Order: sequence, then structure tokens, then C-alpha cells
Amino acid sequence: MAGKNGFLDTLLTSPSTERYRVGFSFLFLLCIFLAVGQISDGMPNNMLLMAAAVIGGYMAINIGANDVANNVGPAVGSGALSLGGAVLIAAVFEAGGAIIAGGDVVSTIKGGIIAAERLDDVSAFVWLMTAALLAGALWLNLATWMGAPVSTTHSIVGGVLGAGIAAGGWGIADWAVMAKIVASWVISPVMGGVLAALFLYAIKKTVLYRKNVVPAARTFVPWLVAIMAWAFGTYLMVKGVKKVVEVDFLGASLVGLGLAAVIFFLMRVLVGRRAATMENSSAGVNTLFTWPLIFAAALLSFAHGANDVANAIGPLAAINDALSAGAVVTAASIPLWVMLVGALGLAVGLMLFGPRLIKTVGTEITELDKTRAFCIALSAALTVIIASQLGLPVSSTHIAIGGVFGVGFLREYLKSNYATQLHNIMDSHEEEERERLRPFLEDFRNASVEQMENLLQQAKKKKQVPLSKKERKRLKKIYREEMVKRSHLTRIVAAWIITVPASACMAAVLFFTLRGLML
Repeated sequence: MAGKNGFLDTLLTSPSTERYRVGFSFLFLLCIFLAVGQISDGMPNNMLLMAAAVIGGYMAINIGANDVANNVGPAVGSGALSLGGAVLIAAVFEAGGAIIAGGDVVSTIKGGIIAAERLDDVSAFVWLMTAALLAGALWLNLATWMGAPVSTTHSIVGGVLGAGIAAGGWGIADWAVMAKIVASWVISPVMGGVLAALFLYAIKKTVLYRKNVVPAARTFVPWLVAIMAWAFGTYLMVKGVKKVVEVDFLGASLVGLGLAAVIFFLMRVLVGRRAATMENSSAGVNTLFTWPLIFAAALLSFAHGANDVANAIGPLAAINDALSAGAVVTAASIPLWVMLVGALGLAVGLMLFGPRLIKTVGTEITELDKTRAFCIALSAALTVIIASQLGLPVSSTHIAIGGVFGVGFLREYLKSNYATQLHNIMDSHEEEERERLRPFLEDFRNASVEQMENLLQQAKKKKQVPLSKKERKRLKKIYREEMVKRSHLTRIVAAWIITVPASACMAAVLFFTLRGLML
């Protein structure tokens, strides 16, 4: 699908269309304001509900712009999907996940981080949720502008925490829950990165490093894609459709296992047919992962829409119930109009502002091919499954970005390791044979990690790689190549660390501002 949506790609990323994207988002928010005005006509404080609905729509736009890049970024970076195709697929499945599996009831206090029952004043509760929603949206907006993918869950958690402390004091917060959330800053990216790197290394050893990759691919690729099918089948049952069909982990695993069996036999047939004409190289193996990546992007988007729409509509549903019932609520029913605000907002934000973060995740951190992107997607699903069963708090954003960094750092390590092997070979040869080395060096410098291993094996047999000590030192500098851009690593990690404090401080200020305006 790559390259088929060139006009759409240009339209989505061109700086000249920025004002139209901003204008369309304002039009969308205006439509929400007017529609909710009609729905809430005659309700007490309906203007406050209309304003909250606009803020909820704004939050949903920012979730779509920032968070969804993690689901489709690797597929775009690897070339499995064009940017335009990815945006269309993700928008449809994000909205579908939110509407179909978003649920009828949502927790209004994300993660139970504050004790809402300690607030007796309904007005203070409404101001708290409004401030939290606006602070989370503003922080996401800033992070998207900076090109930093951050956790939308952490953004709203920080907002609720900051506004809650402002409304009820430090004792209102559950600091044990907050400690778990802080732990997820480390747990999520490390788990995602380690699993992605392990799968990539396994693929390299079982397929890509073989002399004849086609027979190896026929043996191992169906198993790899079947593992992915099991992971996604289980993931969707556990996280994606749990509000439609309630199943335990064993039931979800059995559904995933059934799907994996079907996919395994389909992939055996597909790979068998492709083997006759497939290129005997890593590029040939890459083509086998195109459709699995497309399906992974769609399923990740569906599950994300089902789960993370609550970050936008949870506080909005709480405000709606509080104004309707005149009481503080900890679990709110979700009217259809509230769900539509969240679902449509996700799709609008993704289509208007998502491409910037999609490019960051897919192409700017490290170079991705389809094999690496496959490992990242598989890691994301497995990490969520493992963490949910262990009761560990994880962020889907941090997992996906950790996976990208994991495969990048593995590539660095392998290339450096093979360069070191070359230096060891050089030490055993005489300086007078230097001229015979030059063609080999040129090939080695331009080689992939897979090709490096083959070249080194040839070098050991032919003994044609002598170099002087001075030239060896120069070579070491050449091959200490950074395949992960450190500037992106620093910026993203910094944004992760300050997300909760930043949104909390903003929410506290906004709460006091709202209270001052309304009293």
C-alpha cells in the first residue's frame, strides 16, 4: 500500500495546509458546542456542560494526534503502509473501537488516584474534572507540537491529581497508586524494548543470518506470524472487547490460540507460494511481513480506541452525571453523544495532526524495515498481556516507543560487534597486503548487519583483510555508528518524566482559575 496515497500524504503533511487543519478542528469543536447546547437545553448549568464538551472534544483531538502514532508509526516507517493509508485505517479503527467496545460505564477517576467521595461540593467536583481535562489536553497539544509521543493516560492522571489536590488537599491523593504509575515509566519501555529486541534477534538467527533464507523463512515465518496472531487475539479479548464480551484470561488465550492455528496454516500456504519467486535475502523476507503489519496497525488502533477514549470522555461523562444528578459520581454512564465526541475527536485529531508524530515514531528515531516493525508490534501486544496478568501498570505509548528504541539499540550492538570481529581478523595479517583490502572495506562499510556476518565469514576463509594500526583506529570510528538518534531519546524521555507533574501543575492553576471565575 506504500506510495499509493501520495497526494493524501502531501495534503496531510504540507505546512501550507496547517491553517486549514486548525480551522477544521475549530469547526469541529463549534459543532460540539452547538449540538450539546441542543441536547442539554433546559438542564441546570448547561453552559458549563457545553464548555466541558468542547474541552472533551479538544482532549480527544489531542489523543488522536499524539497517542495513535504508536499504533501505525512502525508500519509507516517500514513501508508496509503509506502515511495516508495508515491515517485512514487508524481513523476508522480508532473510532470503531471507541464506539463498539468503548463501554457503557466508565470510571471517572482514572486509576483511582484520588478519593472523590471526600468532595462534598458538586461544583468543586465539576471544576476539578474540567480543569483536569483541559490540562491534559493542553499538555498533549504541547507535546505533539514538540514531536514527543507521551502517554495520554499519564496526562489525564496528572490533571486529575493536580486539580484534586487543589480541590481537596494532599490527603485526597492515593500515593500508592501514583507510585505504581511512576514505576510504569521504567517498566513499560524496558519491557517493550527487551521483547522487541529479543524477537528481532531470534529472526536474525533463525532466518536472516542463514545462507539460504528462503527455506528458513518457509520454516519459521509462519510460526512467528502465528505467535503474533495469538498475541493480538488474546490482546483484543483482554483489552479491546472486554466491555462487549467478558472473558477471563484462559478464554481469551483460547480464542487467540484458535486464531493462531488458522493464521499458521494460511501463512504456510502463502510463504510456500512466495518461496518460488522470493529473493534470497532479507529484502525478500521483509515482504512476508507486509500484511501482518497492516492488520497489526488496524487491531492496535481498535484496541486503543476502545481503551483510551475513556481519557477524553471519562471526565466529560462525570461532569454530565454530576450536573444531571447533583452529586459526585465515581462511575458514570456514557450517553451516546459523549461517546461520539470521543470517537469522532480521536479520528479528527489523527487525520489533522497525527502525521507529525507518525513520522517521528516511524522514521526519525531509527531506521525501520518490515521485520523490525513486526517485532515492535508483536512486542506491544505481548507486553500488555504479560503486564495485565502480573498487575503491572504499563503505558501503550511507552511500550511502543521502547520497542522502537530496542530494535535500534540491538542494531547498534550487532554492527559494533561485527566491526570488532573485523578488527580482530586484521590484527593477524601483515601490513603489506593492504591494497587487497580496499574493495573489502568498501563493501563492509555499506553492508547491513546480515551482510557483515557473511563478509566476515568470507574474510576468515580468504584471509584478505590486513590493515595498519592507524587505519584500524579510523575504522573503529566509522563503525561506532549511532543507529538511534540520541536527540529524540533525550527529548522523549524528558517529556515522559515531566508529563504527570506538568499536567498536574497546569490543572491546579486551572482549578483555582475556574473557581475564581465561577464564585
